[in-house]
Amino acid sequence: MKQKKKIIRKFIGYYKPHKALFFFDMFCAFMIASIDLAFPMISRYILQDLLPNERYNVFFIFILVLIGIYILRGIFEYIVNYWGHVLGVRIEYDMRNDLFLHLQKLPFKFYDKNKTGSLMSRVVNDLFEITELAHHGPEDIFLSTLMLGGSFIILLTINWKLTLILYVVVVILVWFAISQRKKLSQGFREVKRKTANINSTLENSLSGIRVAKAFANEDFEVSKFKKGNDAFRGSKKYAYKRMGIFMGGMHFMIHILNVIAIGVGGYFIMVGQMSHGDLLAFILYINSFLQPIRKLTNFVQQFESGMTGFERFVEIMEIDPSITDSKNAIDIQEVKGNIEFKKVSFAYTEEEQVLNELDLHIQSGETVALVGPSGGGKTTICQLIPRFYDVNEGAIQVDGKNIKDIKMNSLRRNIGIVQQDVFLFSGTIKENIAYGKINATDNEIIEAAKKAEIHDFIMSLPKGYETEVGDRGIRLSGGQKQRISIARVFLKNPPILILDEATSALDNETEIKIQNALEKLAKGRTTLVIAHRLSTIKNADRIVVMTQEGIKEQGSHEELIKTEGIYSKLYNAQFKGFIPDEI
Repeated sequence: MKQKKKIIRKFIGYYKPHKALFFFDMFCAFMIASIDLAFPMISRYILQDLLPNERYNVFFIFILVLIGIYILRGIFEYIVNYWGHVLGVRIEYDMRNDLFLHLQKLPFKFYDKNKTGSLMSRVVNDLFEITELAHHGPEDIFLSTLMLGGSFIILLTINWKLTLILYVVVVILVWFAISQRKKLSQGFREVKRKTANINSTLENSLSGIRVAKAFANEDFEVSKFKKGNDAFRGSKKYAYKRMGIFMGGMHFMIHILNVIAIGVGGYFIMVGQMSHGDLLAFILYINSFLQPIRKLTNFVQQFESGMTGFERFVEIMEIDPSITDSKNAIDIQEVKGNIEFKKVSFAYTEEEQVLNELDLHIQSGETVALVGPSGGGKTTICQLIPRFYDVNEGAIQVDGKNIKDIKMNSLRRNIGIVQQDVFLFSGTIKENIAYGKINATDNEIIEAAKKAEIHDFIMSLPKGYETEVGDRGIRLSGGQKQRISIARVFLKNPPILILDEATSALDNETEIKIQNALEKLAKGRTTLVIAHRLSTIKNADRIVVMTQEGIKEQGSHEELIKTEGIYSKLYNAQFKGFIPDEI
């Protein structure tokens, strides 16, 4: 219960920036309710006093006044429907914006555990019905309370016996709504979960469509999607079944109110306890507060559907970013690139220890290559330096400062990364290169492309730098994508370089060109290279051999060859065409 109240308070908090529009909307809703409450009493007065007494002049004045009132009501209705929905859209916008900003702050560990399609569903689908709830929720509660409370007081003055009978049915209506609310909520919550699952499956299948076709596994993908789609259909059927019970029961009791009013009211007329005008007023009031009862029933549906999405929104928002700037974090200027690992231990999970009390010192301007079998922690080291993950124990220092005491934005601005798995954004080649420096000039972009040996290829395209790369760069070859990613780093021009298999996707001729360009770029900069092609790191200042047991060897290429250790075996194996059984 406390958690529910906490979530509702968070929801209400999103109204604060838009309180002026909110109160304007509520004022217009109040005027609509006031007009609706006044109309039955005016009708009763006309039928019981004006027409029987032949006061026709006053009658026509009242008709003109009613016309004017309903013109105003139409204006208020427009404001409520237009600006009220604008209010809902603004609140939805704020929520979605907050969620996306929060997702930007969450560490790699969060994305290791959550599927892209599921996160997309939370950003887009879960907040889809928030607009309706944010607009209609407070308005429906306000109008319904005003209409039901106001009509109850007025009807008591006409005939308190019939009023109490009718409101017993209203109480039963409210009880029924509350009793069905939990089941309705469960149904819509399950629909949200299945929607996230089907989005995840769809995103995964469409992203891997070429692999599916290559292995002739289209039927398997269809079967996998059908399984998720069937589960989604089942959850929707359950939710709509609960909705059918809820809405059917509500509407039955709403309509039975008229029957009760006519039956009991007719009896009161027979025994002389009620006039025809009074019964007409009752019937008009019943029709007036049928609308707020319908609004309440719709509100329950909107509340459960909308709040289910909002609860999933809150789940993400309450995940604290585990990697944040410390209170006294500083910007670093004129970075030299001296990197030191001091007794660093790290594990992705409790069962997956990767580094154990690692000591490694990389001098400013030094090119260090990390080699060794998979699982030794080479890529992990490269991900720890920019704080994509935080160390469990020990410390990493840049120029003598613990990286936890440096603002992440400042730290990462001074690190350039080229990864083996290249990601290009949908857009043009120019936009993708400029990602290394958002405000770069065209000349800077072209210069970076030339250094990455990609300029001539770009100019051979009909649209040159304005060529669209397609989703994830699908229109380009692996080598072309790799060179564009390298051009980003040339453009960024950072003092620290991390090259994780940066030339792995290139042909031999292009690899030699890029290798020469990278060696020029690395001069005077601290460069960390992960490479499986050992021929590409022969000129590194130092080669560090890593296994699952930690650092086993260090030295230059020539020094390690002479020791005839792990590196020597790996190097010789690449040229002899086999990998030794023991390394």
